[in-house]
Amino acid sequence: MRDTPLVGDIRQLDRRIDKATSDIEAAVAESGTSLTELCGIATLNAGKILARLGSIHRFRSAAASASYTGTAPIEVSSGDIVRHRLSRAGDRQLNCALHTMAINQISRDTPGRAYYQRKRAAGKSHKEALRCLKRRLSDVVYRQLLHDSATELAAGPGGHSGAALSSCATG
Repeated sequence: MRDTPLVGDIRQLDRRIDKATSDIEAAVAESGTSLTELCGIATLNAGKILARLGSIHRFRSAAASASYTGTAPIEVSSGDIVRHRLSRAGDRQLNCALHTMAINQISRDTPGRAYYQRKRAAGKSHKEALRCLKRRLSDVVYRQLLHDSATELAAGPGGHSGAALSSCATG
């Protein structure tokens, strides 16, 4: 039985998706990042974060990084009530990756879940508590990338600690 053109197109797209996934996995592994060690970040989200953030040193602080990811809340006050809302600024793809991380942490027994539950107990709605958690996770990702960068710099040439540019075998 012959495939219809639509089925053939879908199969071709599936192969392209598999290839892209494989390429992203290889790039993340080659980068040496430890982002995948964080609860809620798998290889594809780690690749998205690395690609969209670029060098972590371009951000002066965790707050600047959070603003870029769209997880820094915006105060919207009315009278005596002080509330914060989602910032529509920032990279929505990065925000999505952090949202996925937050949802994963809430569903497991993690410090993120405990933080979320404390915020809920303090009277915040689900959305408000989730926003707070995403902001905190943005800081966690920032610190992890700084740690990765420091480890990479300490490793020396070629990414290996103790490596030198000159060879002692030649002379």
